[in-house]
Amino acid sequence: MKKLILLLPLLFLFLACSTDVKEDTEIEIEPVPDIIEEYGYVLNDFNVVRDTVRPGDTFGGILDAHGVTQDKIFAVATRFKDSFDVRRMVAGKPYVLLNSKDSLNQTQVFIYEKNRVDYAVVDLRDSITAFNNKKPVDYIEKSASGVITSSLYQTMADNDLSPYMSERLADIYAWTINFFAIQPGDRFRVVYTEKYINDTISAGLGEIKAAYFEHKGRPLYAFQFVGDTVNQIPDFYDEKAENLRRAFLKAPVKFSRISSRYNLKRRIKYYGYKLRPHKGTDFAANIGTPILATADGTVTKSERRGGNGNYVKIKHNSTYDTQYLHMKSRNVKVGDFVRQGDVIGWVGMTGNTGGPHVCYRFWKNGRQVDPFKEDLPTSEPLSERLQPQFFEFIAPLREKLDCISFD
Repeated sequence: MKKLILLLPLLFLFLACSTDVKEDTEIEIEPVPDIIEEYGYVLNDFNVVRDTVRPGDTFGGILDAHGVTQDKIFAVATRFKDSFDVRRMVAGKPYVLLNSKDSLNQTQVFIYEKNRVDYAVVDLRDSITAFNNKKPVDYIEKSASGVITSSLYQTMADNDLSPYMSERLADIYAWTINFFAIQPGDRFRVVYTEKYINDTISAGLGEIKAAYFEHKGRPLYAFQFVGDTVNQIPDFYDEKAENLRRAFLKAPVKFSRISSRYNLKRRIKYYGYKLRPHKGTDFAANIGTPILATADGTVTKSERRGGNGNYVKIKHNSTYDTQYLHMKSRNVKVGDFVRQGDVIGWVGMTGNTGGPHVCYRFWKNGRQVDPFKEDLPTSEPLSERLQPQFFEFIAPLREKLDCISFD
């Protein structure tokens, strides 16, 4: 018994030492690396090079520097123009090279980002392929508002809103608001979506779902709704289901100003105050500004003649014709059918003109009239069959609009 008591401390010491050995000899398991997928490829399988196209860079030069043979470069340049035209690479655009994980480090895949969402892929492995794709995009609903101080564009900038918001609102209200005549105090609210990549990277403006514009105290609602159930084409309607689209745009140029109105009693000092009627409306704009067809129609004149300079005339129907004078150059020819909003030419100073502008002339039944004093036809309202669905659809959107403050 005494021997057993004497041996107990030695037993405890042995067990303690055994425990220490186990701790010291634990096998460490290396963590498994996260799988990184992008552009449809597992990036872990490649050496990834990210760069930007610099002035003077070419597709061939970039790939040649990374071990791609000339025959493959030539094949891409000649066979895949429809999906990726190597001549259209733009300086400043990012690109990605997926290189082999060996001593050669040769490029196997070339990815060119056209914008934040769209990209082109050239896969050089085995048989060469080229295709276009898009990054996954989430649409986040947002709201905004503003009070006009000087211009719509400047108000957007002051409120940290996309400059494209100005273009969208101008398009929505092109038939009902003279945007060259908006004034301080006019204000707007808008419910829209913004595109995001990976929930964090903004990819630009999505769609405008609903808008409110108050011009000279007159409230104007706009709600996007698919009224064409056959072609699934959305349009904008007011709170009474009336289509905001009109037969004619308010102006043939965006964000311009009227420098001279239709005036049959005009007298000019330079001509000794003789009566010289002005049967058009002049819209001042910078040289090169696109001139838009104000309505659908067929081009009946496209030429350069005398004081008109370069001009285009469009027949819209048996009642209405329009004419656009002093163009820098024309974009249509006689017989062309144009849609409302198509670019038919660009602002210039040809013919008798003292500055860059487009003289917009408007005929009704063969007689020149002032379009701003005409009760022009509207588009068809939303069909009665769809109106109950429309009013139910816009109810929450209108509530959102009305709750947005003009901070």
